Amino acid sequence: MTRDARPVAVFDLDGTLADTAHRQRFLERRPRDWDAFFAAAPYDPPLAEGVALALESARECEIVYLTGRPERCRADTEAWLAAQGLPPGALTMRRNDDRRPARRTKLDALRRLARGRAVRMLVDDDELVCDEAERAGFTVVRARWASTSAALKDAQEREGRT
Repeated sequence: MTRDARPVAVFDLDGTLADTAHRQRFLERRPRDWDAFFAAAPYDPPLAEGVALALESARECEIVYLTGRPERCRADTEAWLAAQGLPPGALTMRRNDDRRPARRTKLDALRRLARGRAVRMLVDDDELVCDEAERAGFTVVRARWASTSAALKDAQEREGRT
């Protein structure tokens, strides 16, 4: 089986593979400190459940990472993925100036990906992203293994920042 013929498993990062609890404090203040929030991302501990699912999925699927993190965080994000021993895969990030809700940006990316490939599943912790993806016909695994943050959920939906 060639790599291009394999289905794709799509993984979110924050709250799915990366534990963002240590940097939530930057979003709980007003104004939110986005620079500090993203600067702390390289220190995220991995979430064992998400990492295990990514490794297991890589046996049959090509892995694609789909994050709401802005493009300016690419180098740190790629280094973090490699440091965690996660499978190699394409990394799709939000344009630096894109402030649409995560549920919109990620669904657009999933649809683009599905034009040329079979998408086996999306693994994400954002309930609104999961709901939209399911309504669009994608198979979703809801990553409920990390503690959630009201500030992060608000940021994802209202501010289009992650």
